Amino acid sequence: MPELSISSEKVCFLIVKAREFDVQDVDTELEEGANATDDGMIDVLEASADNPVEEEIRVFVAEMDEDEKADLIGLLRLGRGDGTLEEWQALRAEGMREHTGNVAAYLLGQPLLGDHLEEGLSQFGKSCSEFEIGRL
Repeated sequence: MPELSISSEKVCFLIVKAREFDVQDVDTELEEGANATDDGMIDVLEASADNPVEEEIRVFVAEMDEDEKADLIGLLRLGRGDGTLEEWQALRAEGMREHTGNVAAYLLGQPLLGDHLEEGLSQFGKSCSEFEIGRL
């Protein structure tokens, strides 16, 4: 069984943040004449240029070392079914070759990122159930 360079806690934190990011909707423009009182909170789940969850993910990934970033890409690809545990080193290496310097943007562009990371982590026999995510 290959070893992970990244802690399960970090992966689980990113899974939670990725799911927060995924539930956002496209930015909408309110119709003229809309009731401001009723529409006051419509922007809460809308994507925007200054999205705090996206920024948090970008900073979190940027602070990781190269091995941790490679593991994230490997876990994504493993969880997505692009390879097996036996191909772990190749999944990591290929991912880093393709996305060096742009890992956060690559991850943020992947649909179901949280689900794929969770599946990849489970193939290592690990889960997020034992972590209290808010403590990171």
